[in-house]
Amino acid sequence: MTVFPYLHWFRTALLTLVLASCAGAPADPVSDPPRAGTLVPLGGEDGPVIAFALGGGAARGFAHVGVLNVLERNGIHADLVVGTSAGSLAGALYAAGLRGQRLEEEALQLERETFTDFGFPDRGLIRGERLQQYVNEAVGGLPLEDLPTRFAAVATDLGSGESAVFNGGDTGMAVRASSSFPGLVQPVRINGRDYVDGGLVSQVPVHVALSLGADVVIAVDVSKLPVDAERVESTLDVLRQALLIMSMALVERDVSDADVVIRPDVSGIKLAEFAARAEAIKAGERAAEKMLPEIHAAIAGARGTF
Repeated sequence: MTVFPYLHWFRTALLTLVLASCAGAPADPVSDPPRAGTLVPLGGEDGPVIAFALGGGAARGFAHVGVLNVLERNGIHADLVVGTSAGSLAGALYAAGLRGQRLEEEALQLERETFTDFGFPDRGLIRGERLQQYVNEAVGGLPLEDLPTRFAAVATDLGSGESAVFNGGDTGMAVRASSSFPGLVQPVRINGRDYVDGGLVSQVPVHVALSLGADVVIAVDVSKLPVDAERVESTLDVLRQALLIMSMALVERDVSDADVVIRPDVSGIKLAEFAARAEAIKAGERAAEKMLPEIHAAIAGARGTF
C-alpha cells in the first residue's frame, strides 16, 4: 500500500476515527471531474512509444524527481506517463512540462503543510483538497487530456475494488484520488463513486502503460523492501512486515513486464520524512544513472522493430 504524503499522522488517525460518522462526503464542486475514459492506445509513427510508470512511496516519491532529471539530461523523454500515488504527483508535473531544474526546485519547495488540511473526521482526518489545489495551480489549470505529455493517474474504486485509470478531467482531483490513503485521507467522491489510493491495486502501473500502447516501459519503484526477518520482534514489527510483504508481492507482479526497473535506494527515508527530499532526489539520480546503459539498449532494441 502507498500513501502520499500523510502517513505521519496515521497513529493519530486510528485513535480519532472512532469519532467519525459514516456519512458520505459530498462531491467537490468541480466543473470537470476526472474521467476514466476508454484507453485509446498511442501509436508510434516514427519510433517506439516510451512510457514512464511511476510508483507510490510517500516522501520517498521525491526520488522520482531525480530519476526524471537524469532521463531528461540524457535525451530520454516520455511519450506517456502513468503514476500511482506519489508517482501520480511527480508524473502530473512532468506531463505538464516541469522538467530539469524547474521540477527539482518545485520539489524542494514543497512542505508537508502544502498537503495537509485537517477536517472533522468523516471517513478520514484529512480532506486532501490542498493537494488538489496545489496540483491544479502547478499544471496551470490544464485538465488531464490537455497536458503536453499524455498522462494517466491510477486510483482504486473503494466500492468495487477495481482500478480506475483517470485520463480526462480535473488533474488535481485525479492526483488527489490516486493519493488518498484509506482511513486517513477522506475518499474522493467522483460522479457518485468513492476513490482512494491507487497503490491498493497497482503499486507501479506498468500494465496500464502497456495497455496504452507503450513499446518501452521504464518503471520506477520507490517502495521499501521488507526488513530482515531477524529484526521482527514486536507486534508492530509483525504487522509492518506483513504489509511490506504484501506490498512487495504487488510490486513484483506490476514490474514483471517492464523493460527497465529503476529502484532508488530510499530504504533509509521514512514515509513522511519531507526533510529528506533532497536525499531522495539524489538517490533517484544515482539509480537512474546506473540504469542508463540498460535503458538505451531497450530503446535501441525497440527502434529496430520500426
